[in-house]
Amino acid sequence: MVNVAIIGTEKSGRTSLAANLGRKGTSSDITMYNNDKESRKMVFVDAHSYPKTLKSLITALNISDLAVLCIPPQGLDAHTGECIIALDLLGFKHGIIALTKSDSTHMYAVDELKAKIKVITAGTILQDWECIALNTNKSAKNPFEGVDDLKASINEMAEKIEAEQAELNSLSARIFIDHAFNVTGKGCVVLGVVKQGISKDKDKTKIFPLDRDIEIRSIQSHDIDIDSAPTGTRVGMRLKNVQAKDIERGFIISDKEIVTTDYTLECTISKFTKKIEPASVLHLFVGLQSEPVRVEKILVDGNEVKEAKPGTTCLLELSGNKKVSYSKEDRFLLANLDLTQRFAGYGFSK
Repeated sequence: MVNVAIIGTEKSGRTSLAANLGRKGTSSDITMYNNDKESRKMVFVDAHSYPKTLKSLITALNISDLAVLCIPPQGLDAHTGECIIALDLLGFKHGIIALTKSDSTHMYAVDELKAKIKVITAGTILQDWECIALNTNKSAKNPFEGVDDLKASINEMAEKIEAEQAELNSLSARIFIDHAFNVTGKGCVVLGVVKQGISKDKDKTKIFPLDRDIEIRSIQSHDIDIDSAPTGTRVGMRLKNVQAKDIERGFIISDKEIVTTDYTLECTISKFTKKIEPASVLHLFVGLQSEPVRVEKILVDGNEVKEAKPGTTCLLELSGNKKVSYSKEDRFLLANLDLTQRFAGYGFSK
């Protein structure tokens, strides 16, 4: 199964596109659109609360395998740029750029926009992403023109993604939770995605950062009961020994995680942010979890320094208040919510 994030600035056509690609399902600050009528099942995730909140954008990206960045004819505003920076900092491997609302512009304008995108994405993870012009306007002269081309490209990438997912099936199971609620007569139900391994019905495992023993009582995918869920599967799970009120977005079902409130990160600071200084307050994202953190110390080549400049690497010692769970391989994002372009850099636990 392939999960696809549909992202972009406001009024970029992202929600219309997602609705065209699947049937509306779970909705909060993100909305799932399920396509389960074809042989290859997909879930399209609309980060519709972005740009108001970064959390919806990061959630959509970190539960997805492929991103579709929607750019309307008016072009590249600050939030489109922020999406490009987020994708680059995450090292997002698979993606397509959708030039939306193509029915409201001219062919030469589309070509000009493609040329601008080529310049702006040079040197980023997006520099070789395909640009596809399309519209999702039912009233257009050629309604949904280009959407079939997008679907074909998504399916072509999906084959590579499924091969990559299969390689992760041998690892121990890890499930990222994005929603939790109680169902009368069934108890605690969580929704999420299997990020690695194969999760099985009746597995006895743990939930972090609670570090509590739980049992998976049953698993569903697209409302169908299944015995096991391999990497990439969008799942609903009924859990024993935990209540929904104790679970937050970003909790992880896993045999083992690191749990902490303080962090030492080997970081690369974005070229597009301001310098970072000790005592700065940043926002930390890892997986689907987020929390404010304070910069306690900055080290460069083992020496304590007074600032981390844009485009440099450093060691950041950070302190927070809330327990967060992660693995050594997880990529952290840092953001300064007071800036117009909010993403400050990325790093890995040292």
